[in-house]
Amino acid sequence: MDGICTLANDQVYEQVIALLNSIEAIYGQEMPVCIYPYDHNTAKIAAEIAHRPQVQIYDDRESIQRWDEFICKIWDAHPTAIEHWSKFGNDKYHRVGTHRRYGAFDGPFDRFVYMDADTLLMSPLTKIFHQLEYCDWVVYDFQYTDLSHVYNQSSAKLTEIFTPQQLQTEIFCSGFYASKKGVFDVQMQELLLEKLCQGEAEILYTMAPDQTILNYMVMRSGISNCNLALELPESEKTGCCVISEHFQAQDNILYDKGKRLTYLHYIGLSSKLFQRVCEGENIDFPYRDIFLYYRYLHEPDKRPKFTTKAKAYNASPSLATKVLKKLGLTGGGK
Repeated sequence: MDGICTLANDQVYEQVIALLNSIEAIYGQEMPVCIYPYDHNTAKIAAEIAHRPQVQIYDDRESIQRWDEFICKIWDAHPTAIEHWSKFGNDKYHRVGTHRRYGAFDGPFDRFVYMDADTLLMSPLTKIFHQLEYCDWVVYDFQYTDLSHVYNQSSAKLTEIFTPQQLQTEIFCSGFYASKKGVFDVQMQELLLEKLCQGEAEILYTMAPDQTILNYMVMRSGISNCNLALELPESEKTGCCVISEHFQAQDNILYDKGKRLTYLHYIGLSSKLFQRVCEGENIDFPYRDIFLYYRYLHEPDKRPKFTTKAKAYNASPSLATKVLKKLGLTGGGK
C-alpha cells in the first residue's frame, strides 16, 4: 500500500491541516496519510482527524522507542554534539522528536512519500512512486548545491567516507523524500550505528540532526537513490521553495514557468507566523493566499478576514540568504 507521511504536533496544527487538505484536493480520501508524532502534544490534531478516516497518528510505541534509542546512541558517539547543544537549552539532545519520522521504515505503508508539515502538495505523486520501482530512495530538491547544512565540512573523515561525486550529487533536503518499508531494518541500523561509533559520527552536522543522519543512512548504506532535480530534463523540472518568487498561481495550484509544481515548501518561515495569521493578524508572506486556501478548504467561512493594512513579513537579508544558500536557490526554476 502506498501512502503519505508527515511529522507534526499541535505547534504546527495550522500547517498540518493545510497539508492534509492539499492532499485531499489532489486525491480526495483515497490517499492514506500517517502522522508521526513529534511528541505527546497531538490532542488538537487527533480531534481534527477523527473525521478523516484516511488519516492516522502513528502509535507503535515499540518502533518509536527503538528509533529514539538509535538516535540517542548516535549522538552519544558524536565528539561535540551534546556539549554544543547544552549552550542552547536544558535538553540533552537537540530536537530529538524530528527523528520520529523514521518510523515510516517500519510501516504502515509499503511505499511512502514523506512531506514536512510546512509543505503543500501541488500535484499527484505518480512520478515519485513510479521512480520507487527502480530505486529505494527518491528526492526532488536542490540541496545538493550546498553541503554545509548536511555534514560537518571541517571533518577530515568526510572525504574518506564519501567520494567527491557523492558529496556533489547525493545529498538532499529531509523535507520531502520517498522510500519503502523495511529499507532500514534493525540489522541495517546496527551496521550503521557500528560505523558511527567507530568515529564516523564526527561528520554529522549537529544543527540539522534529522537531515544529517538521514543523509548518512542513505549514503552509507549504499541503497539505490535518485534526485529528480538532477535526473529530470529541464523541460520538466520545477522548483519547490517559498523563496522562489516567480511561481504563478492558477486555480490555487502553483506553476514554475508553466510547469506545475510537485510541492511547495514554506521552509524558513516560523510555525508561529502561520498561527498568528490564522488568528487574524494581517501579516503578508510569500504565497500566503495559497496557504490560506488549503488551510480553510473545508471551512472557508473561518478564513480570517483582514481589515487592516498588511504588515510585510520581512525575513532579514541574512535569513533569506541562508535559506537560499541552504537550498541552492540561485535563480531559474529553483
